[in-house]
Formats: sequence, structure tokens, C-alpha cells
Amino acid sequence: VSGRIKSSGSEMITLYQILFLFILTYCYKVNVYPFLYKNKFCFLYCLRNLDRHEEMEELAAKFLGVESAMAFGMGFATNSMNIPALTGKGCLILSDELNHASLVLGARLSGSTIRVFKHNNMQSLEKMLRDAIVHGQPRTHRPWKKILILVEGIYSMEGSIVRLPEVIALKKRYRAYLYLDEAHSIGALGPGGRGVVDYFGLDPRDVDVMMGTFTKSFGAAGGYIGGRRELTEYLRSHSHSAVYAASMSPPVVEQIIASMKCIMGEDGTTLGRDRVQQLAENTLYFRRRLTEMGFIIYGNNDSPVVPMMLYMPAKIGAFGREMLKRNIGVVVVGFPATPIIESRARFCISAAHTKDMLDTALSVISEVGDLLQIKYSRHKRLIYDQIQD
Repeated sequence: VSGRIKSSGSEMITLYQILFLFILTYCYKVNVYPFLYKNKFCFLYCLRNLDRHEEMEELAAKFLGVESAMAFGMGFATNSMNIPALTGKGCLILSDELNHASLVLGARLSGSTIRVFKHNNMQSLEKMLRDAIVHGQPRTHRPWKKILILVEGIYSMEGSIVRLPEVIALKKRYRAYLYLDEAHSIGALGPGGRGVVDYFGLDPRDVDVMMGTFTKSFGAAGGYIGGRRELTEYLRSHSHSAVYAASMSPPVVEQIIASMKCIMGEDGTTLGRDRVQQLAENTLYFRRRLTEMGFIIYGNNDSPVVPMMLYMPAKIGAFGREMLKRNIGVVVVGFPATPIIESRARFCISAAHTKDMLDTALSVISEVGDLLQIKYSRHKRLIYDQIQD
């Protein structure tokens, strides 16, 4: 897999696939294909965990640096079905205003009281924590049974990275619990690709519930929950996504094991480490070039999710079509996924993108940007041809 696909007989550079490390093909050749050949009769799903499922969960726990981990067959359900198992009536959930729909649904299904704080705003979060401690539950003013903070590692439409050190400090000060969704940051951030905890150099034990998915960096399917052993044992018997669901398909499990070992360097190669480093370099380069060309982009400089602002709803379709005409595949996003006047294009950078591919894409983006007049930045613009290395 090289960051290109064939469409209508011509090659297209893809800037929309959230396969950050692109180790899918390597893992299939090395691990999954031999497994399928050896097990010619392979169930598409399992009613219970096999030895390979348990090995995968142990490997995930080692990768995350936690006591125990538990896998689920669907990433969305990992949030929406596990949060109701962790909180209920008499509990308070403090949720970032830009959290993913799966977190929002899980919070609503739990029956807990939900309060929303401003995006990545620690003053807003601390005020809500303080008020929750002082005033307690509505009417009765009894103390909350539990206060759970819901945040994401990388916010998928903003490209911003959670201010995790400050969130953990507040969580400890007010004795709350922290639920961290690393769907878009696991494998994509940190020196070892271990996510936002690794990125900030923090102790994984300071995060009560570590959630993530196997779809983005691992090229597989499903999600996981990591934390203390008591947490995973409780979820095995109380979570709807564990009690009423089948286990993962064995080929998917093989893909997860292979890709995780690759990232950890346990496959005897440096491919995983090299891909993590390449992704970081590609991200910084692509973001810098867009800024120099006069586009307004959101998010942290180290985030491989790069939202570029279009603003006007009428330019959503136009940008996507003009890019496609020039053999560049992009995702354009508008209302209701974003505010109606904050339409954007979302680029997802991967380790498979070469510098030539990124330069080609940037040249096309600049051309379409001039055509549609979306270079809104007031900073001094540099002509793209003059900033080539």
C-alpha cells in the first residue's frame, strides 16, 4: 500500500484514509496470509475467545503499559456500550464539547447527568469540577457517586491534541475518573507510537480507562479498553458489548497481533519505528507548507489529522470535485458534523506518503485554493514555486 489507489483507470493520491502507518500489506503477507493458508476452514466469527484472542489482549496491555486490556469487535460500540457499564444514575459525566458521537451516545445511554465543557479548556473543566463538588446532585445536593471526564487523544474534526497533563492534574485534584479515547492517536503519536500518553511522557496508570480502536494505525477492526485488571474483569461480565456480542474474527486478530508487534519492534524489524518517525516528519512538512501557502488550518502541529478551513458551505462540493478532477482524493466536511459556517477539508497524512506525493498534492491544493479563493490567512503568503527545497 503506497498512499495511491487506482480510480477510473488513473492513479489517485489519497489524503483521506486514516491508515496512519500503512503497515497493512506487510502484516498480511507476513502473518495473516500464512494463518489463512494453514487454517483453510476459518470461522468468520467466534462465539468465545480463543488462545489467540487472549494473546492479543495481553499484547495490547503490554503495548499500552497497563495491567490488562480487553478487545471488542466494533470500535463505535467500545464507547457506546462500555460507558453505560461504568456510570449510571447518580453519576456525573463531564464531556468535551467536540467529543465523538460514540462518546456522546454512550454518555446518554448511561442515564448519568451530562455536563459539557468548552473544547480543551481547562478553566471550563475545573469550574465544572469545582461546582460538582460544592453543590452535589440537583435538588438533594448529595455527593455524586462518580465523576467521569470524557476526552479524546486527537479530535478527529479539529486535529487538536488533548491537554492531557492538565486534565490528569485536575482529575487527581478533584478525585474524578478519566476516560481517554485514543481512536485517532494510538499508533500516530509518541516516540513509540503508543498514543497521547507516550507523546507527553506520562504514566499510563494515571488514566483510569484507556480506549482505542484497531482500525486506524493497525489496519484491522474493533476496539479495546485498557486499565486495571479489576476494570476489565468487571466489563467482561457487565458490558453489553462483551456479554451480547461474538468475539473478533480470527484473521482480524492475526492482523492486530502482527501490526502491534511490528510497531513494538517485536517482529525483528525496525519497520514500525521507521513508520512512526516518517509519519511525524510528513505531518510537520505538510502542515508547514499549507500555512506558507496562505491556508488556515486547525489543530496541533504534530497531529496527522489536518483540517483546512473552507468556511463557506457552497465551497464544500466544489473543493472535493476540483481535487478529484486532478486525481487527489480528499474528504470535505460540513454541517452537521461541523458548525454550518466552519466547513472544512480534512486531510489525513500517513507514513506511506512520499515527499514527491505530498508536493504533488500540495501543488494541486494551491491551484484549487486560488481557483476557489480559499487562501484566507492574513499572514504573508509565499508563492509555492519559491518555497520548494
